[in-house]
Amino acid sequence: MADKQTLKDLLEDQIKDLYSAEKQLTKAIPKMAKGSHAAALSIAFKNHLKETEEQVKRLEEVGRLLDIKPAGKKCGGMEGVIKEGAEALEEEGNETVLDLGIIGAGCRVEHYEMAGYLTAITLAERIGAKEVVSLLQKSQAEEQAAEQTLRQIANGLIKSATATAAV
Repeated sequence: MADKQTLKDLLEDQIKDLYSAEKQLTKAIPKMAKGSHAAALSIAFKNHLKETEEQVKRLEEVGRLLDIKPAGKKCGGMEGVIKEGAEALEEEGNETVLDLGIIGAGCRVEHYEMAGYLTAITLAERIGAKEVVSLLQKSQAEEQAAEQTLRQIANGLIKSATATAAV
């Protein structure tokens, strides 16, 4: 475990955590897309995969700017959230209900990421790393948009389920 004496040390730890989380998601998101029954949900995951790949690149750029290596840490929190998502993919039943479970798992992922990015942004602001803040804010905004997209799809699925009596 790294010795944390400064805000930059803590920021480095946060960047490594986010980097691990995003790298794990580049492997998990395609499974979520494939396991989705609703076309809109599958497309949303595929689109967010492209963003996630860009977020990985941004975190590599953050590492360069801070003169740190973003790799080297395993994000256990994301590992757990992904495991829950994998469990949602193994369920059987009504396709709409199953997709709503997948969306729930996806929203948990987005909230976990948003918390990490907000923490890193705050630390980067405090140490005056403006370019880092800008890169992290772009990823934060993408995570918020992804979560909103999932919620919109969920609302549509819930209306559909209510209309077809799958309540």
